[in-house]
Amino acid sequence: MSHTIKDVAKQAKVSTATVSRVLNGLSGFSKETEEKVLRAIKELGYQPNAIARGLVSNKSNTVGILFPEVSSQFSSNILRGVEKAVHDLGSSVIVCNTASQGKRTMKYLQLLAEKRVDGILFVSEKMTEEYYKQLESMKVPVVLVSTESYQYPLPFVKVDDKHAAFTATDYLVKMGHSKIGMIGGNTQDPIAGQTRVDGFKQAMAYNGLAIIEESIIHSPGFSFKDGYIHFPKLLEQSPDLTAIFAASDELALGAISSAHKAGIKIPDELSIIGYDNLPVAEMAIPPLTTVAQPLEQMGRVAAEMLFTMMAEGTIVESRIMPHSVVERDSVKRLSMRRGMLYEHQN
Repeated sequence: MSHTIKDVAKQAKVSTATVSRVLNGLSGFSKETEEKVLRAIKELGYQPNAIARGLVSNKSNTVGILFPEVSSQFSSNILRGVEKAVHDLGSSVIVCNTASQGKRTMKYLQLLAEKRVDGILFVSEKMTEEYYKQLESMKVPVVLVSTESYQYPLPFVKVDDKHAAFTATDYLVKMGHSKIGMIGGNTQDPIAGQTRVDGFKQAMAYNGLAIIEESIIHSPGFSFKDGYIHFPKLLEQSPDLTAIFAASDELALGAISSAHKAGIKIPDELSIIGYDNLPVAEMAIPPLTTVAQPLEQMGRVAAEMLFTMMAEGTIVESRIMPHSVVERDSVKRLSMRRGMLYEHQN
């Protein structure tokens, strides 16, 4: 038998309005009354109707999250953190796969507006004027994840990409490498593309090493395929490299696969460091040394920021998350440099 809110009111000996106020976290009742209502709900096994509750509270108890690629390990790690936080806070998540296409992103934003979501998490994509105007019209809080906007006042959660790329390159230098190349992403991407190249160049200059443009190759994206295709092109341009910084783990793994096909041994003949610390990095052969982004933690923190904005109606401060080098087996030590080593992290 399915019980109604009237059954709960009768069991608790209160009005249906009081039951509704308890369910929606409103005021106007005593602690004793709240306990009676909650006890009646438990005894009857009453399940509140989410749509009906939404009509009363003007909330849908859902948030939307937009990813450019839902199936990637990058996205799944962020989503894991988001879902845990959102569910702990009593709401649910609508996941949208935009595939980095403007029309598709707008379609999903319109859908989320129709669903009356309470807030939006916007992941790893550039915020355009068209997107921002749509979000403004929805009048809901927005938090950016693994991206940021220099034009629009939206809080974000991300790693400092330039600093993290500097750290990866500096690690290779401290492992004794001086002939270092880079496989980067799309330089038109202002968040993860050009900034990681800038970090690489800054680390080379800081360590007194020449920046040779032929030692940097730009791929259209950060995928395994991009790394596989562009690895031989980089070696053709700079055949004397001893180490490569790949701007994502997928790029690095594509390069390792391409190296295997060419008979190049990693790390004996060439060292490679990645960026992200995806689960697959540890499964690679050899296991991939990489710069870790705390992706799951980023998802959780972003969701908590969003709920703070939803509750208080204010803008929260952006968060720069820590990064670190995770040492595995894809980088060979050539010599000591400045007597400095990076601590191994499990």
